[in-house]
Amino acid sequence: MADTEAQPSRSRDLDKLLLRPGNLVGANFDPGEELRDDLAKYAKVLVVGAGGLGCELLKDLALSGFQNLEVIDMDRIEVTNLNRQFLFRFEDVGKPKAEVAAKRVMERVSGVNIKPHYGRIEDKEIDFYSDFSIIALGLDSIEARSYINAVACSFLEYDSDDKAREETIKPMVDGGTEGFKGHARVILPGVTPCFECTIWLFPPQVKFPLCTLAETPRTAAHCIEYAHLIKWDEVHSGKAFDPDDPEHMKWVYNEAVKRAELFGIPGVTYSLTQGVVKNIIPAIASTNAIISAACTLETLKLASGCSKTLSNYLTYNGAEGLHTKVTEFVRDKDCLVCGPGVLIELETSITLQKFIGLLEEHPKLLLSKASVTHQRNNLYMQAPPVLEEMTRSNLSLPLFDLMGKTTKTTLHVTGTTSKNDKKTSALRKLRVVFKGVDGVTDMDTAGGA
Repeated sequence: MADTEAQPSRSRDLDKLLLRPGNLVGANFDPGEELRDDLAKYAKVLVVGAGGLGCELLKDLALSGFQNLEVIDMDRIEVTNLNRQFLFRFEDVGKPKAEVAAKRVMERVSGVNIKPHYGRIEDKEIDFYSDFSIIALGLDSIEARSYINAVACSFLEYDSDDKAREETIKPMVDGGTEGFKGHARVILPGVTPCFECTIWLFPPQVKFPLCTLAETPRTAAHCIEYAHLIKWDEVHSGKAFDPDDPEHMKWVYNEAVKRAELFGIPGVTYSLTQGVVKNIIPAIASTNAIISAACTLETLKLASGCSKTLSNYLTYNGAEGLHTKVTEFVRDKDCLVCGPGVLIELETSITLQKFIGLLEEHPKLLLSKASVTHQRNNLYMQAPPVLEEMTRSNLSLPLFDLMGKTTKTTLHVTGTTSKNDKKTSALRKLRVVFKGVDGVTDMDTAGGA
């Protein structure tokens, strides 16, 4: 009899999925140890967000055989995060979330390598996102989801029959939680609905009448919004409020406390101020864990083909018992983000500067301060200043010449657009056709497409 019993492999449960055939596997599934090794060696996953859901995702992905991970988050750790973001400790307060989360998971899971990025998702070049096999989202912001969705869809290419080319599809797995409720979804641009196709699933943000804020506040939220929307402009005329600047947020909190005391309204706290101003969704650790598990499983399915993926939206409700439901939403073929692209017909003489001006006026785009990229070459960049200076000379040149005199091609433009009176970053794909070249005839412009 052996002195010691053999310890089970850490990948025991993973092996049950990757080493054995099955009836619900993907078309290209090839079980075996080589698949498990390839998953660890070649699959590269980006986790966007290192908050409550992002921490769970990093841990789950690392324990599921993924060894090449990266994480990006623009926030620093706050005391209010510690009750549900389990990778952080009190001594971490003030440090970047992405860096601490990556360090903690690597300490606990041997063999995994996680590269952290502290900064805004909009500040990364598009090429940064092209390196990843799958993008997993752990975000609490509709605007951030829309931006990453547009980035992933920008890699999508269509054939002559307007069918998505499989090799250009950048899969995304999106998770979200709100209290005891949550969702997990699989987004395959060009195949399943993208985030923009189902933007109607997210209710509009609650807005308070200005007369109520100014004259008859009744709740702590009214006092906070008064400080944010009215008092800030009165005191800081012309200076934009930055919700990610701790000093700005602290100022709003202090003014909201004064307002609440004046009207005898209790309940104004710094965390509530953040929640109201930034529209932060409340989170519970157990819900994050459940949704993260669902997202990690879908990521594993996409990377290995060990099972068919979710079709295509799972909802979870743990408020009263346990309820899950899967809904298959339909893709919008005319979607401006995941579709073939907005069609624009141009004269060969139009300059890059005039083209950028056209984007501001186009009814389907309304894109201001646009940067323009063609086949990963920067034709003009609004920022940073060094790139703006390097590409400024292109503004006076014909776009046709800058694009190598190609009669039909695809451009990617990034800029600012307005939605619900709020300016947000946007990325759009354009199908550009030049008139009167190589037999190209008059076509409907994008305005009429």
